[in-house]
Amino acid sequence: MVIVSSNRGDAVQERHSGHAGEESRVSIDFATDTGRRVQIIAVIAGVILVAGFAAVGVLKARQRNALSAEVLDAAGQPPTVVVVTARKGSGAHGLSLPGETAAWVESTIYSRVNGYVASWNVDIGAHVTKGQILAEIDTPELDAQLDAARANLNAAKAQVHVRDAEAQFATTTNERWRDSPKGVVSDQEREAKRADFDSAQARLVAAQAQVALEQAQVDNIQGMIQYKHVTAPFDGTVVERRIDIGNLVTAGSSATTVPLFRVSQERPMRVFVDAPQSLAADLLRPGLTAEVRASAFRDRVFHGTVARTSRAINPQARTLKVEIDLDNSDRTLIPGMYVDVSFALGGAGLPQVPAAALVFRAGGPQVAVIDAQGRVIFREVTIARDQGEFVEMGSGIAAGDKVVLNISSQIANGDLVRPRELADAAPSKPADAPGATDTPAARPAH
Repeated sequence: MVIVSSNRGDAVQERHSGHAGEESRVSIDFATDTGRRVQIIAVIAGVILVAGFAAVGVLKARQRNALSAEVLDAAGQPPTVVVVTARKGSGAHGLSLPGETAAWVESTIYSRVNGYVASWNVDIGAHVTKGQILAEIDTPELDAQLDAARANLNAAKAQVHVRDAEAQFATTTNERWRDSPKGVVSDQEREAKRADFDSAQARLVAAQAQVALEQAQVDNIQGMIQYKHVTAPFDGTVVERRIDIGNLVTAGSSATTVPLFRVSQERPMRVFVDAPQSLAADLLRPGLTAEVRASAFRDRVFHGTVARTSRAINPQARTLKVEIDLDNSDRTLIPGMYVDVSFALGGAGLPQVPAAALVFRAGGPQVAVIDAQGRVIFREVTIARDQGEFVEMGSGIAAGDKVVLNISSQIANGDLVRPRELADAAPSKPADAPGATDTPAARPAH
């Protein structure tokens, strides 16, 4: 059972659950002006929101107008570029290039005779002197050839004795027939004895020549026998041994022949450097001093001089082969080491510009220069020396010119710009400082 009653705006709701005597009653009271208050609040909130949206719109419109004005103002102004002043480089500069040590003399030793290794006396790392025996080779075939050659020589000598006796007999016979009175012997017999004499003399000469031939054969084999002793060709160090006792060795130095030893002489020492083509003129001066440093000996500096160059540019790498000779009396450096070679090169005091000022185009390298009217002028230049961060100009730039850094591709020749000079564009180190180095490899296109 549900009963609803109303009295002075009060609402009472009663629900009968079906059980007698059990009722629940809930009452809700509202003030008479509640609806009016809600409406006022809603109107105020709406007005505030509308006013806020209007204010934001006006602010954004002002910002857009200001931005448009700035863009229009900027569009009417020349673009700003960063410029530096070209400076005259120092008269000298340092150069550092990688190099490689090489032995003064290096020889690969092969066998001159066929045979078997009887013994070897030195191993890798051993210091040897010229003529020192490195190994012994057993040569049974060569020994047999020597015995046969000596036997042939003895036989030839015996044949000489026979021919000599024949020649003496023919001589006496010829003399008797020659001195006999006429009529005792005939002229024919006399001529026959004369022919026998000449023939005996010729046979004697032939026998003597055979002796000389057999003696030469013996001397030749005896000379080859000396190569049973493998000796060092010069004072040096054994850097490789390829034989062991009992190995079969063959004479010669073909591609299929195994070498016996490799010996190098590392006192003095050669250092080879591949210098870029742009530096060839500076390094084509024998006698130029150089400092050599190796990572294995950080506290040591080796001093050498440029002894010679190849005087030819490698067409593949565009580099010049330079040789530095240095004293290595204590054998500190060894062949094949990677080293750093520093040179002190003279210069002509050419103008320097930062590498960022270079523009590479189809016609060659160019530099953008600002003239007195503030316009961009592109000049073709030649690069005399690339020092990595800075580049020395051979032509096209003079000291004091204002050059543009990292110029935009949208700026054309003759455009008006607003230059903003960089505060300090000097090299971090003077070009002639001991630690300053060139890095021409960074720009292989030059």
